[in-house]
Amino acid sequence: MKGNLTTQLTAAGILALAPFAFAAPAVAQGTPPAAPVSDPAPREVNLTSTELFEFADAARDAGDFVTASTAYRALSDNPDIELRSEARFRLGMMLADRQMKYREAAVEFRKILDEKSDAARVRIELARMQVMLGNLGAAEREFRTAQAGGLPPEVERLVRFYANALSARKPFGASLEIALAPDTNINRATRSDTLGTVIGDFTLDQDAKAQSGLGLTTRGQAYLRTGIDARAQLLVRLSGSATIYQASQFDDMALSLQVGPEYSSGADRISFAAGPSWRWFGLEPYSFSYGVSGNFRHPLGKRTQLTIDGGIARTENRRNGLQSGEAFTVSLGVDRAFSSRFGGGLQFSGARETARDPGYATTSGGISTYLYREIGKTTAIATLSYNHLEADERLFLYPQRRRENRIGASVQGTWRSLRIGSFAPYAKLRFERNWSTIEIYDYRRLAAEFGLTAAF
Repeated sequence: MKGNLTTQLTAAGILALAPFAFAAPAVAQGTPPAAPVSDPAPREVNLTSTELFEFADAARDAGDFVTASTAYRALSDNPDIELRSEARFRLGMMLADRQMKYREAAVEFRKILDEKSDAARVRIELARMQVMLGNLGAAEREFRTAQAGGLPPEVERLVRFYANALSARKPFGASLEIALAPDTNINRATRSDTLGTVIGDFTLDQDAKAQSGLGLTTRGQAYLRTGIDARAQLLVRLSGSATIYQASQFDDMALSLQVGPEYSSGADRISFAAGPSWRWFGLEPYSFSYGVSGNFRHPLGKRTQLTIDGGIARTENRRNGLQSGEAFTVSLGVDRAFSSRFGGGLQFSGARETARDPGYATTSGGISTYLYREIGKTTAIATLSYNHLEADERLFLYPQRRRENRIGASVQGTWRSLRIGSFAPYAKLRFERNWSTIEIYDYRRLAAEFGLTAAF
């Protein structure tokens, strides 16, 4: 099979590096030289796939990464899946180990897995890139997925090596997500025109009822990680989100700063964090909170991971001081890779919120599950959740104590075939229904997002 590469891209590199000769045409003695051409047409050189691989490897080893990348990318368009996969793998390894371009390398490994999900070595290298990028949760997921497909002994050893080296993490990084977000109920409010109380029905203001709108949603984070000792790191993380509407009274923004240590003990990971959080609603301060949280991750075999989270926080409500109090949260989750393309998880959670007015103090618990499936170059995710909430006492104004049942469901697709750099477009559709004994909290909501997210 022939592979084509024009010398417009690599003429000097071919003459200097190729392990075979290109002879210039002879000029007869006494023949006057041809007139110079100001912009000669590029010469085409036909190489076999083997020769092109040799040429690309020689350019790589000589440090000519531009030439090597051009040759590898030419091979990555080959109709033979084995040849193009090998080209993408060599390109990814060069980007990772020679140029330290971990994000670009991850994209190349992801392209291979889109076509060959059982390529265990490639998935391990993708997991390694996630480690270098600081995406430890994603790295662990790739390790579990690789092991779900079964691994030869030499790859098993590689998995153990990388899994035990998770402490070699990227010292700093950032991420950003942006999307258009149409929503039928941006303020999660009732559609009723009136509110029943112990002293009669009140007519609700228009802003207190369900409002639809098209928002612009952004989510991002930046982190800095520094070593404490061989098994511990200090992590500083700044996270933020904002949803902006044309009607600014419904704008919702949040910002948090978390600082704390991360410990590794064998395959287990433990982390703690503390710091403040702020929230604004309608461009006005809504709440301020501060607290501590902890996370524990423990592998249950090769394919499954147990995660336990907990937190304590103090919240000061700027709009209604009677809602200020403490919040206690805990959750237990299990994630499992069923195969190299299919996985899911189950989580149980509980929360206790105190308040100055017992009518605002609540206890809640819930269960959620998710499934993901790799379908070619598309990742599909489906989630389903249920939550029950009860208040301690009845608020004076309402005839009943607050009791609620809420269900939620979502489906999301990410299309890596339409990747822009290291980001890919995604679409998400989400449904919520909350049944409440307090009419103002009884609502339904259908929302969507269309945006860009990290492709791995």
